[in-house]
Amino acid sequence: MKRSLALVVTLCAATAAATTLTRLEERVFGTLEDGTEIQQFILRNANGMTAKIITYGAIISDLQVPDRQRAFTNVLLGADSMDGYLGRNAVPAAAVIGRVANRIAGARFTIDGVEYKITANAGTNHIHGGRKGFANVVWQAQALPVAKDHAAVRLTYLSQDGEEGFPGNLTASVTYTLTDANELRLDYAATTDKPTLVNLCNHAYFNLAGGGDVLGHELWLNADHYTPTDASLIPTGEIAPVKGTPLDFTTPALIGARLNDLKPRPVYDHNFVINSGGKSLVPAARARDPRSGRVMEVRTTEPGVQLYTGRQGTFCLETQHYPDSINHPSFPSTILRPGERFESTTIFAFSTK
Repeated sequence: MKRSLALVVTLCAATAAATTLTRLEERVFGTLEDGTEIQQFILRNANGMTAKIITYGAIISDLQVPDRQRAFTNVLLGADSMDGYLGRNAVPAAAVIGRVANRIAGARFTIDGVEYKITANAGTNHIHGGRKGFANVVWQAQALPVAKDHAAVRLTYLSQDGEEGFPGNLTASVTYTLTDANELRLDYAATTDKPTLVNLCNHAYFNLAGGGDVLGHELWLNADHYTPTDASLIPTGEIAPVKGTPLDFTTPALIGARLNDLKPRPVYDHNFVINSGGKSLVPAARARDPRSGRVMEVRTTEPGVQLYTGRQGTFCLETQHYPDSINHPSFPSTILRPGERFESTTIFAFSTK
């Protein structure tokens, strides 16, 4: 599924023996205007599933997943060259978002009595790390030793003190692991030399059919509550029940079933409070495309998941801390201090039904 979300299906037979499988491959994906080469790492599993990761934005550029007939297609929005990720018409990418995913009210916050003013790139507010953020920089990549049942690559980025207004030199990493259980695992880590904020996520746009809209996708969310927002999508601080609202996915429902009940526009752009979230690796969501039979379960150690359907051809399930957490003491903290290590895991597990 590329820029047009056209359905691209390739039939791929599972490798007869794991010993003959090339699990990890590296190639040049493209070049930036300054001559910087962008690398692509191709992860493969024994079932024929592939995940392609590029060093620009730590983007998942392609994710081939089988349907119930063993036909493979790319299930996320991406591009097959660097041109697709650059310029005014760039494809919204499955990039790592940081330092802080989602919104910060007034593009400012205070830590230990010191106020910091950060990039205001959503009106007077801050969103998704700023104008450049982590999604539009080049990460350093390291292919990890291939194991019997998985392949992995780790990407690292040093965000310097003052970048987008955030304090501290922050070293962030994400490790992508593709397993023979058809799981794509994302392990995040970060350290800092000054108190700062961290809230990392991946902004992948999924379509389990590989094309068309996602209104007929069935969705379940492990969330009895959500965080209501004002007109600029800044949380009010309230934790409200989803019961009796169009946000109730505690029983599986079609994504498009209640869109017209959403005001002021028919779009899901809401942070859900994951039941028992933030304490261990728990299920957060499950999406199913009835046409292809593809099922994607999302598990995470994060306390929240943002459902976004701003493009009706795709949906996002962004595992993260709540929006504007720094300005709401009752929300899970996004502060990281020297000597501490931020760690977070999200798994996208695929099957058929």
